[in-house]
Amino acid sequence: MKVLMFGDVVAKPGRIAVLERIQDLREQHQIDLAIMNAENLAGGFSVTPSLCEQLFANGIDVMTSGNHIFDKKEAIDYIRKQPRLIRPANYPPNTPGSGYWVGEVKGVAVAVANVMGRVFMPPSDDPFRIIDQVLKSVPAEVKVRIVDVHAEATSEKVAMGWHLDGKVSVVVGTHTHVQTADERILPEGTAYLTDLGMTGSYAGVIGMNKSDVIARFTSVIAKRAEHSSGQVRICAAVIDIDEATGRARSIERLNLGHDQ
Repeated sequence: MKVLMFGDVVAKPGRIAVLERIQDLREQHQIDLAIMNAENLAGGFSVTPSLCEQLFANGIDVMTSGNHIFDKKEAIDYIRKQPRLIRPANYPPNTPGSGYWVGEVKGVAVAVANVMGRVFMPPSDDPFRIIDQVLKSVPAEVKVRIVDVHAEATSEKVAMGWHLDGKVSVVVGTHTHVQTADERILPEGTAYLTDLGMTGSYAGVIGMNKSDVIARFTSVIAKRAEHSSGQVRICAAVIDIDEATGRARSIERLNLGHDQ
């Protein structure tokens, strides 16, 4: 099975890039399952139902998220109704939505899970303990298991990779919007990458208008940052997984320019 995973897709520049390139990338890499982190989809903060449905209709199969998922109120009802949009599993138990999705892709059972780190992040439960609970809930016959770790600290994501080596097919990090170059297959067969990076505009600061962000660093009075435009790049990874064993065969990092 070939899996395509996009890092944090930020606002309109990232969204348009995915929509314009998703079919070509699926064909070029013979993709069976396409996953994206959607927490920054709507103007850089959260999602809207219409934007998600547009992407689902055009080649995205599952969306993970993170700390911004509920920044827009319409996300609350939508995530209750749309099981292919998941939120961090280590949020409190009464939080709307689910922290994982189990489905079938071309006759193969697949699980996708999402946890959020705790270092330099909003309060949440222990992601290590919670992901172990999630994996116990996934039927044993589901061999292809994919985890998005939405976290700030590199060490926390690396630790999660080692913790899950041999238990899941893929562990990739999101959140920092900066792609790392440490893709590898861990000893027990888990594909690992500390951060997928950002799909969006690189003309600003992690996808947001540079003047707005600089103002937040240099003044006590600052408005909420708007997204930047221009210099768009697509950051993603392609993972090849043995469907019978769930072990990853390879992981390829993508960092592609995209003219808009």
